[in-house]
Amino acid sequence: MEEQAKYQTDLTKWDGRHPEEKAVAVSGNSPASMMIAAMSKGMDLEKLEKFMELQERWERNEAKKAYTEAMAAFKKSPPKIGKDRHVKFQTAKGTTEYDHASLANVTEKINAALGEQGLSAAWITIQTGKEITVTCTITHKMGHSESTALTAAPDDSGSKNAIQAIGSTISYLQRYTILALTGLATADMDDNGKSTEPQYITPNQVKEIEKKTKEVDADRIKFFAYLGAPSVETILATDYNKAMTALKAKEKSVKTERAKKDTPPFQERQPGEDDDKG
Repeated sequence: MEEQAKYQTDLTKWDGRHPEEKAVAVSGNSPASMMIAAMSKGMDLEKLEKFMELQERWERNEAKKAYTEAMAAFKKSPPKIGKDRHVKFQTAKGTTEYDHASLANVTEKINAALGEQGLSAAWITIQTGKEITVTCTITHKMGHSESTALTAAPDDSGSKNAIQAIGSTISYLQRYTILALTGLATADMDDNGKSTEPQYITPNQVKEIEKKTKEVDADRIKFFAYLGAPSVETILATDYNKAMTALKAKEKSVKTERAKKDTPPFQERQPGEDDDKG
């Protein structure tokens, strides 16, 4: 009882020095207000601890409700995120290029809108072996937070070095975790961050090129090297005209060579042979 009396005395002193905190604590039907009312009637410490546990659960629930309401308000007027960066690089199959929303663009737009609702985003990155995991956490000012994580290998596409490959993957995962957690999407997000698949020539065009290379007896190794393709099936659709132009030029050259072979050689007169024997 002496410990309880001391606690109540300390609480009374606190209320006298901080009337504004007292007003907040006893407002409404919160466990804190009920706890203070019960203490004034001589509640023992065991019951006080139960009230404190109840207060903590109540605060967590209120924080979660506040988070849900803030996220609903955020999604009601979501920021529009466009693609502001263009990527282009060469691969064995040709040129790969795509547009995507940069991390700076995504975070700037989303964090500004989240901040208006008392929310903020942060990331944690963990690398285990060749796998990189990025976790995005959005937290409300009342304390409730929710997280989502994505894992991927270093992005070694293009001519990136080891550090750049890791940095590229982290940036990619940071963009996608915050977009996933907020339920947003960038404009034309279907191919965001993904390589656009090269378009190759059609089966009929393959047959046509195969036929023409045989007719002109083309050096296939040099021909494919010229087109930057390992085989006829991997010739890019945009290089079809280039391929046919080269084969037609070869065909013309072959015809010219054949014409020269078919022309009888010029026969010179033998010494002493007269022009007019009549």
